This record gives sequence, structure tokens and C-alpha cells, in this order.
Amino acid sequence: MSEQARLDTFEPTTSVEHVKEFHSGDLNDLCDAADASIADGNGLGWLDLPIPEEMKRYWNGIVPMPSRDLFVARLDGVICGACQTVKPRLRNEAQGFHIQIITHFVAPWARDRNFTRQLFGLAEEFAIENGFKIINLDIRETLTETMRLYEMLGFRRYGEHPAHTIVDGKVLKGYYYTKIIDPSLAKTMEKQSKK
Repeated sequence: MSEQARLDTFEPTTSVEHVKEFHSGDLNDLCDAADASIADGNGLGWLDLPIPEEMKRYWNGIVPMPSRDLFVARLDGVICGACQTVKPRLRNEAQGFHIQIITHFVAPWARDRNFTRQLFGLAEEFAIENGFKIINLDIRETLTETMRLYEMLGFRRYGEHPAHTIVDGKVLKGYYYTKIIDPSLAKTMEKQSKK
């Protein structure tokens, strides 16, 4: 046997969950992961890193809001990504079956773990359980890798906005995506399109 100590390898644990409250260390982990994602250019709408207090206020404010739901990814118990949904306004009966994903990121150091698929899967399960039929989202044109991932997850691009975002003084287009998650709605739409 070699004189070198043998190191056992451990498979990291991964999980995703719907956050109802933050536990010890969660808020700091979430802020660190968001900061890493913003610094990498995949940023939650921020172009520059916000001050830590602002970031903490942002995430702390989401959990108690009845119209928003936060889903997080964990690598060995540490939050490394998130996905946030927004429900439609209560008075919007005509579009009350839509839910929107407005925030999604995975920290660069955790991107090889399939977390986006898991986060979106959990958000979709939540949407179905709560009677939603469609998930919508939008993205700026420069995030092409993320767009490919959305399409692999079953989202379909249906439109574009000519001035979606301004980054470093440059006006960027944005693309709108949708996914029908209710089979009966998909059948109804198919029948209507054949008329």
C-alpha cells in the first residue's frame, strides 16, 4: 500500500426546495450565489453587484409575498441557485391561468449539476398543483446558452421586444417564451387552430 493517505471520494448531495422561510445561513448563501451569478453576467436584472444590505432586503422580501414563490437549489446543503415565480394579479381573471418565472440563476461553481432542470421542474410541479396552465418568461438576447436550455425544457419562443434591456449603454432585444403545462389547454388550442 502506498504511503500516501488514501482519500475517499464523496458524491455531493443536491436538492431543490420551495422556500417558506430562511434557516440559519440560507440568506447569506443565497446572496453569495446571486452575487456570483451577477458577476458572471447572468444577473437577475442587476448589472453591478448591489450592496449586501440591498441584496438581503430583496430576498427577504420575497418569501412573505403571497404573489411570489421562491425555489432554491442546494449543493451539500448550501444554496447555489434560485428560481422565482410570480402569480397573476387577483383581479386578472382573463389571464389568471398564467404564472411567470421572473428570476432564475445558478452560481457558476454549481452549473454542472443540472440544477436549472431541477428548479424548473419543481416550479412546474408547483404551478400544476396550483391550477396554472401556462408558464411564461423572458430573457435578453445575449443569454443564448440559457435560451437553448429553456427550449430543451419545452419552452417555445413566441415573440421579441426590440428594447428589452440596456447593458453597458447598448440596447438589447429580448425574447418571450411560454410553456403550456396543461394537456387539456394544449388540445383546446390545437382544435381552435384547425378551425
